[in-house]
Amino acid sequence: MPKVLCIVGTRPEIIKMAPVVKALRANPVFSTTLLLSGQHKELAFQTLQQFGLRADADLALMQENQSLSGLTSRAIASLDTFISAYRPDIVLAQGDTTTVLAASMVCFYRSIAFGHIEAGLRTHDLANPFPEEFNRRVTAIVSTLHFAPTHGSAAALKDEGVSPDSIVITGNTSIDNLATYAEGLTAFRRPPAHGQKLVLLTCHRRESFGLPMDRTFEAIRRLLDAHPNIHVLYPVHPNPHVQSAASKHFGGASRVALVPPLDYFEFVAAMREAHFILSDSGGVQEEAPWLGKPVLVLRDETERPEAVECGVARIVGADGRRLFETADKLLRDPSYYRAMSSGASPYGDGNAAGRILQRLEDHFGLPRSGPFLAPFGSKAHDTGRGAGGQSVETAAP
Repeated sequence: MPKVLCIVGTRPEIIKMAPVVKALRANPVFSTTLLLSGQHKELAFQTLQQFGLRADADLALMQENQSLSGLTSRAIASLDTFISAYRPDIVLAQGDTTTVLAASMVCFYRSIAFGHIEAGLRTHDLANPFPEEFNRRVTAIVSTLHFAPTHGSAAALKDEGVSPDSIVITGNTSIDNLATYAEGLTAFRRPPAHGQKLVLLTCHRRESFGLPMDRTFEAIRRLLDAHPNIHVLYPVHPNPHVQSAASKHFGGASRVALVPPLDYFEFVAAMREAHFILSDSGGVQEEAPWLGKPVLVLRDETERPEAVECGVARIVGADGRRLFETADKLLRDPSYYRAMSSGASPYGDGNAAGRILQRLEDHFGLPRSGPFLAPFGSKAHDTGRGAGGQSVETAAP
């Protein structure tokens, strides 16, 4: 019975790993352990509970005012102690956090197979996003299996010399969650006033701190002045830099709701209710197109270009003028809005976890537990459909 160790450290990792952990635990041929690094604390426990998951162990890495180097060194040491004692046959981790970087390095040092979920995302700029671009590039060097969400991410890995035999194009597990839960969610419990359109805002990344965040928030204030019929909902990240900027620009604003971070299911309900979304989040760029919601990306680069190529996302960066003009057009031009809310789904069809499970079965020489799932977006794959019903075809490799 292969021993699979799934490692998560942050709320987004838990959300995206939940379908994989559930698929593994439903398959009796695998012995599956879920380890929480504790890179995030309260939000992580809450999110585990929402998905009906329980961590088998918690390394409790979180400290006040921790530096990246301090967190990385503690993560490597703690993960090394746990992994050397547990001795898994393979370790799985998702994304590009410090937890993922440290886990991949420990596996390399210990000669243990490492499977990287959501592999191959690239901006080709080490400083943007920071430190995620560095983390995922280093992780790719030492990974045994690369679970790439799209053909673009698979191509990036091949360009870096990764063996095609180690790459599986799966789609993104975030879409698995939407396919499972989105239709059954209750209505969003914080609707705007009658006649107002909800604009959902998320902004929390390190590269947004300071002047970029100031410019973004000033542009949103201009948008509020120009459109009395919009209401902005901003779930504010607990980071003090974000809290301070949100209070400075929006404190007392009558049509801006500053709220604590929403749980996953309420956030999906808010996305479904929103007219459009302003975000520097990677996950939102994947989920919003599936829900048929235009997303304006508050970053200068994105490692998820597929939505931009499909026309359902626009990069506006921290350029206040560009943000205002694009959002203003979405509010004034119905044809422009319809084009960006087509419901295209370039990131998945709801079967990413199944493809990951099948590749693990192949890796360990086990019989397939279900019918063969073709790579996402290939000619053999029945193309995925977003909430708006538009199929998305990606050229086969």
